[in-house]
Amino acid sequence: MTRETNENTPVANRKFKDTIFRMLFSEKEALLSLYNAVNSSNYTDADALEIVTLENAIYMGMKNDLAFILDMNLYLYEHQSTINPNIPLRDLFYIAAEYQRLVDKKSLYSSALQKIPNPHFIVFYNGSMPIEDCCTRRLSDAFYHATDNPSLELVVTTFNVNVGHNTELMSRCQILREYSIYVAKVRVFTEQMPVDAAVQKAVAECIHENILADFLRKNQAEVIAMSIFEYDKEEEEKKLRKAEFEAGVEHGIEQSLVSLVIKKMKKGKSVEEIADMLEETPEKIQNIYELARDMAPDYDVEKICGQLTR
Repeated sequence: MTRETNENTPVANRKFKDTIFRMLFSEKEALLSLYNAVNSSNYTDADALEIVTLENAIYMGMKNDLAFILDMNLYLYEHQSTINPNIPLRDLFYIAAEYQRLVDKKSLYSSALQKIPNPHFIVFYNGSMPIEDCCTRRLSDAFYHATDNPSLELVVTTFNVNVGHNTELMSRCQILREYSIYVAKVRVFTEQMPVDAAVQKAVAECIHENILADFLRKNQAEVIAMSIFEYDKEEEEKKLRKAEFEAGVEHGIEQSLVSLVIKKMKKGKSVEEIADMLEETPEKIQNIYELARDMAPDYDVEKICGQLTR
């Protein structure tokens, strides 16, 4: 998205590491309130929480908004405005870097077992594409050969934090609830005016209505700049997904869909059940189902995709 920039419009720094979400929860007290909301807990000692976010990981493609340890558990929190099916793989790289740092000065060849914190992976989603209140993605979804007992697994839980979703979670964390209101205002106003003006109006209105008021007053210029950048980024990713989807239609069924169908087949699901689960037409699933069945038990995802496009 291209726009003319005047002297009064903040310019977003494309190299910034923070997001508004990360800024909001960078303080231990705020982060602890989010943790309590997610886990329905009542921890009060913010000093017991140790923030361990890898500040230099962004250049390696392993950006994560927040990482912290509490009660010998390691939590990775990330905010997303677009759906990314590769988040389990990204988190795998990130958690490996975290563990490497935690055991850096310990010997992994000694006879003593090196204990590590239990990992937990959470995504807070506030994009415009509709999703359910809570869903999970698994690393094993990306495996070429589906298995009920993968040797390596990583599960990411995603919470929809748009206005009107996860109301109980929102009620337990005021900052998260107010952040969702701010994002909703930006979206509404961008339907009525240019994004620059929409963001500035959303900030002004939130301050007037005492929504994130102190935070917005203190960080107004930076929040406006980042909001403009994040909105543009979300719009560009929407265009990219649309182009990728159209390309996928032209070149046949994507490997991920075939893999999911095979995985459901192995669990004894019928064509109708799989179509309902994956929100696809029974006809499309039937074609994949028959080709995969003929190849059992040695499924070749690429070969199936090739036959489907003939």
